[in-house]
Amino acid sequence: MRYYFRSLLFMGLFLNFNQGCSSQETPSGVDRQPAAAGRFYPADAKELKSTLASLFARAKPQANQHVTGLVCPHAGYVFSGQVAASGYNQVDPDMPFDNVFVIASSHQVSFPGASIYNQGDYLTPLGKVQVNIDLANKLIKENKVFTFNPDADRTEHSLEVQVPFLQYHLKKDFKIVPIVIGTQSEEICSKIATALKPWFNERNLFVFSTDFSHYPSYSDAAATDKATCDAIVSGSPEELVKVLDDYRKKKIPNLATSLCGWTSVLVMLNLAAMSPGIKIVPVHYMNSGDSKYGDKNEVVGYWSLALTSAVQGFDFTREEKAVLLKIARNTIETYIRERRIPEDNPTNYSDKLKIQAGAFVTLKENGALRGCIGRFSADIPLYKLIREMAVASSTEDTRFEPVNANEIGDLEIEISVLSPLKKISSPDEIILGKHGIYIKQGYSSGTFLPQVATESGWTLDEFLGHCSRDKAGIGWNGWKIAELYIYEACVFSEKDLNARKD
Repeated sequence: MRYYFRSLLFMGLFLNFNQGCSSQETPSGVDRQPAAAGRFYPADAKELKSTLASLFARAKPQANQHVTGLVCPHAGYVFSGQVAASGYNQVDPDMPFDNVFVIASSHQVSFPGASIYNQGDYLTPLGKVQVNIDLANKLIKENKVFTFNPDADRTEHSLEVQVPFLQYHLKKDFKIVPIVIGTQSEEICSKIATALKPWFNERNLFVFSTDFSHYPSYSDAAATDKATCDAIVSGSPEELVKVLDDYRKKKIPNLATSLCGWTSVLVMLNLAAMSPGIKIVPVHYMNSGDSKYGDKNEVVGYWSLALTSAVQGFDFTREEKAVLLKIARNTIETYIRERRIPEDNPTNYSDKLKIQAGAFVTLKENGALRGCIGRFSADIPLYKLIREMAVASSTEDTRFEPVNANEIGDLEIEISVLSPLKKISSPDEIILGKHGIYIKQGYSSGTFLPQVATESGWTLDEFLGHCSRDKAGIGWNGWKIAELYIYEACVFSEKDLNARKD
């Protein structure tokens, strides 16, 4: 079992540094045969379907909308399958994607750029998945970073293991674009992202395959994997590289790598950085020590993450978000220290910062809520509303004492720009993670922002019950006789944008 455990989890960590193509060429027009079936997942179709059904039944439910990409693990299904299923659960199974780009880092060979399989279709025990050969050929022809390297695809498991999840979960026909990255160059990863950018939109799904820490103890893995995940969520390619380098220097016992598919994730971060409105959201974490087949001495870590796009109509650029966050912070600092509201110079503000929309300003201190106040609508420009709500959240939230000057440096600011309220007739219309709720009965009312359900891990009944009792003050079941409204929000924070310098 020990040998099986290590081979299933860790096989192929160290590359064969062969800079050329294999002398054994893959002939054109030949479908790619499954190489990982029977090792990483069941080779029998019936057993594979049963395994996938069990994994999805135990996975995290959908909590994100407008998903354009995923980061998913690629170990044996008995170890990482539940985490992967949680990631795929975030994708609307009825979405008619034009293509699914599956991007993995090579565990077999090293070569410049990335290889795109353009020789035939992909086969798994669940059947054939069509490869978009025309698009593969177009990418290879027009970009020097792409080629076809038969050694990259022939036995690479990290890409293959994603395909059965797609076959099981997606209800509409789709084509895949299988890409295996062979480079270790940050510069080339950036060029790969640039070449893929025209297809990084809501019409296509991108799946980035990686496991996290390899071989440390259970507790060391949890800490390392959290730091790596936080770096990814920051959206900064530079931050990820820095964190990976820092952990190499820490010399944690048995830690061979913090992120085996780091080049795939680096491509993802470069794509996200070029795409305003993309948010990276952690979905599910486990490591192999959580499996009945693993132990806690030498483990591999697994995260799934979702890439979501901004709410339609609130597609703020990174710069616009930074401006609003800066307005909020400057206002809080000036008002708390000098008891005056600073003046704005909106000459260079974009039109979107001058729209009239509802917004909330949320303050957190060391991860805990420190204040949150907002409005559902406004008759003033957004940038002015943010200024007013910054003052209110720091001094007028009756649940807390006013913020004092010594706390300002510890505050993290989050802004939620709201869509108009929509009255609903049934709670079945509420989608957790997508919709905020507003409950009103007579003169009593209360609201929760969309992210509250996700952050708290509540069910729909808990979301409604807590809002009804704790915010509206009409009892746990008061929502059943109250007016119900929903709204969406574009949510961004200083942590997300890395907006603060300190």
